Amino acid sequence: MFSDKKNKELPETQRTNQNRINEGTTLKGDISSNGYFRIDGTIEGNVKTPAKVVIGKTGKIIGTLTCKNADVEGKIKGIIAISETLSLKSTAQIEGEVVIGKLAVEPGASFNATCLMKGSKKESLSIKTEQEKNKPNPYDRQQRSIINKPSQQAES
Repeated sequence: MFSDKKNKELPETQRTNQNRINEGTTLKGDISSNGYFRIDGTIEGNVKTPAKVVIGKTGKIIGTLTCKNADVEGKIKGIIAISETLSLKSTAQIEGEVVIGKLAVEPGASFNATCLMKGSKKESLSIKTEQEKNKPNPYDRQQRSIINKPSQQAES
């Protein structure tokens, strides 16, 4: 009964392939893999995988990170594109641009980035912002006097 249950997360080849960049290692260039990543060293370039990436306390990425899920204890400076969940531990430091499905942040994490949640409507926000810019503010005294002032033609 229970033996028919299959792991739907990733195929067998992706679950067993784990890549590790150890502390003290620095890589320059782009990395692409189908397996998980554990990064405790430094990568200067782009990291791309359809699996999970874990960045340890000493781990650092300067470039682009594209993956399914990420747990970050270290540093990322650049562009982060995560299809599901970005989890920032208390020691995490993020700088740059982030596009994610979900975000989990522990107290103490540093998150200095522009963030766009997948499924949000960025275009509608920009349109709304333009409309709000042109709309008079009722709390601004100068605008309020113009809005509430009777027209001179009506007085004549």
